[in-house]
Amino acid sequence: MYKIIIIAFLSALFVQSESTISWKYGYRINWDDFKAKPQTRTDVIAVTASGLSFQYSTKRYSTGRLDYDFEVLAHFYPDKSWYIKDHVTEVTLAHERLHFDITELHARKFRERVKSTKFTSNIDNEMEAIHNSINDQLSKMQRLYDKETDHSRDVIKQMAWQKYIEEALVALDYYEE
Repeated sequence: MYKIIIIAFLSALFVQSESTISWKYGYRINWDDFKAKPQTRTDVIAVTASGLSFQYSTKRYSTGRLDYDFEVLAHFYPDKSWYIKDHVTEVTLAHERLHFDITELHARKFRERVKSTKFTSNIDNEMEAIHNSINDQLSKMQRLYDKETDHSRDVIKQMAWQKYIEEALVALDYYEE
């Protein structure tokens, strides 16, 4: 039992020491937030590293009742995000910002799923299944976004994606953290 607690504590320390920016309405990441050294051996001119974190706690009663609290956040990782200054434009920045917005969209979908799920005593596996499902959806959407916009080179598709994600975020406003 003590080993599990120590491992969980050490994991929390490592996670907390990583520089992150949590998604917040009204804050837009900018080039100053991208801190990693650019990779020049690629045709990509910018990379946004973002992802979801979640945690939950449960309280189980002898009656079978189960209470839980949870938190899901969308994060941007400055120390893993980079750009090649001489090659980027404002369109590129808008593209990279939308990657972070797509992450927030999936944080809201995650919160919606958790709030609408009637968990059983198998909550650990059920939470993990939701987590895996949302992460899979997030990854697929990020790849599709890059493919359809040609990494921001197709400005018309970029604008269409911008509108789509803005509308999707508004539709899930209730699930904003």
